[in-house]
Amino acid sequence: MKVLYTAAATATGDGRDGHATSSDGRLVVQLASPAELGGDGNGTNPEQLFAAGYAACFHSALRVVARRAKADVSGSTVTAEVDLGANTTGGYGIGVRLDIALPALDAEAAQQLIEAAHLVCPYSNATRGNIDVALNLAGVAA
Repeated sequence: MKVLYTAAATATGDGRDGHATSSDGRLVVQLASPAELGGDGNGTNPEQLFAAGYAACFHSALRVVARRAKADVSGSTVTAEVDLGANTTGGYGIGVRLDIALPALDAEAAQQLIEAAHLVCPYSNATRGNIDVALNLAGVAA
């Protein structure tokens, strides 16, 4: 792989209940376990950060493939939901649902773009075969 960019961040404190800072200082977050996991919820958590990153990355990939196909993706949105759960080996795993709205396209054109974006997106490529990722068409032209 030819590296085009490298991001770096450091977590300190108690992992899920600490801090994370990017090497350039643009990202500085208080981390907190969600209330659903017994935490106080007074900060973000790794699953939220992963959801934001995946949604943004997939949306960018969607725009790349749309530009190549000369497709209208105005008004498009991508919402990522990340589930954290126990796996069968005593550890933990995640699953992802991507809800993609393409209001300027019909269902067939939208589905083709979504599938093409899933092949381009670095997050999709990194997770393929490792976690379940559901691609849901959330809205199209009437």
